[in-house]
Amino acid sequence: MSFKPISDIGEFGLIRHIEKLVSPTLDHAPGIVQGIGDDCAVLETSPSTLQVSTTDLLVEHVHFDLLTTPLHHLGSKAVSVNISDICAMNARPLYALVSIALPEKASVELVETLYRGMSETAGLYETAIVGGDTSASKGGIVISVTVVGEVGKEKLTLRKGAAPGDLVCVSGSLGGAAAGLRVLMRERDIMLEHLRHGETFDGDVMNTLAEYSEAIKRQILPSARTDIVAFLEKKNVVPTAMIDISDGLAADLLHLCARSGTGARIEEGRIPVLPQARHIADEFQEDAVNYALGGGEDYQLLFTLDNARFGDIAEHPDISVIGKIVPEEEGVRMADIYGMTVDLEATGGFDHFRGRE
Repeated sequence: MSFKPISDIGEFGLIRHIEKLVSPTLDHAPGIVQGIGDDCAVLETSPSTLQVSTTDLLVEHVHFDLLTTPLHHLGSKAVSVNISDICAMNARPLYALVSIALPEKASVELVETLYRGMSETAGLYETAIVGGDTSASKGGIVISVTVVGEVGKEKLTLRKGAAPGDLVCVSGSLGGAAAGLRVLMRERDIMLEHLRHGETFDGDVMNTLAEYSEAIKRQILPSARTDIVAFLEKKNVVPTAMIDISDGLAADLLHLCARSGTGARIEEGRIPVLPQARHIADEFQEDAVNYALGGGEDYQLLFTLDNARFGDIAEHPDISVIGKIVPEEEGVRMADIYGMTVDLEATGGFDHFRGRE
């Protein structure tokens, strides 16, 4: 019997395949507003309120390396990346469940440091950690966090809903996480080279990389943009569609447009790239815009907005308008600084079963 490798269809092809397999189960649970296919599942819990829930895995040697990731920061990141999904629904987080699998030689102190990072960060987001599970692991550390939040029905924002003429907006700056990872992987390789030659590595990686601190922070200690959700609430603005940037601007814009049945046209010169990412890209003789388009893990919010509401967000210093939504047949494209048009379908993003595309 021959088997098709998952790499043939990729991570998102696999998700679509799973979505078809589980769709019959939706008939057994009334009140499902959104199942697989968005940042969160959405359930109707009252006439005016919806429950949103999300879960993410962090797997050692896939999502993190303990040579370059402090345990306290790892715990914080495990919570923040899930809160980011809640923000992408224009919702607020309420509580979290944490499950963890540990190698048999893991110490109690390791667990304490990891959970201290989770607890402190959950507190910052006013989110309670209410339970979970523990298990042994034959490999590395595996962390699974589930976060549940809520949103008023009239405020819910899905990936679908964008329409031609809408503005394409992004919070914060992009490319920092990819740039920080680039530096950390270089330092990791240096450390391993020392070890292979029987040499000791003297020094704290974080202290010796001060000049890259902002980019490294974006990689190992990201923040969820609950402040943007609060700002939109204050202005009574509901985006027409929204997603958080975890796979890269190009891939996540493609996800949003696919769900909305639209295309998009963005401008390279309007993409807010972290200045330190540009310096790092120059050092590696790479393009910082590619970090923003395909690097992922920035956990900023990408959203669309009716053009008539531009005045409500124009004053915010951390929201950039980078383009507009166009009809589906026009594709998802970027005008670069030379006036050429780039098809973002070819830019790619991160795929767990194909790597960086």
